[in-house]
Amino acid sequence: MAKKTTQLTKMLRIKLVRSPIGNTQKHKDTIRTLGLRKINQVVEQPDTPSVRGMLRLVNHMVTIEEVES
Repeated sequence: MAKKTTQLTKMLRIKLVRSPIGNTQKHKDTIRTLGLRKINQVVEQPDTPSVRGMLRLVNHMVTIEEVES
């Protein structure tokens, strides 16, 4: 039987700290796409270039922390 290999993937812990009200619709849509709906909500997303690009757009509304999982 083949052995399972455990591969550590980098994840990003993202927390919404500012309201998207008053921002452009593009910013609001990006926040929703990241899975954030309420202030102080925390989600974990994989560390991919597409997620990093979304975070660069809304970095003034979120805090980001790298975690190993």
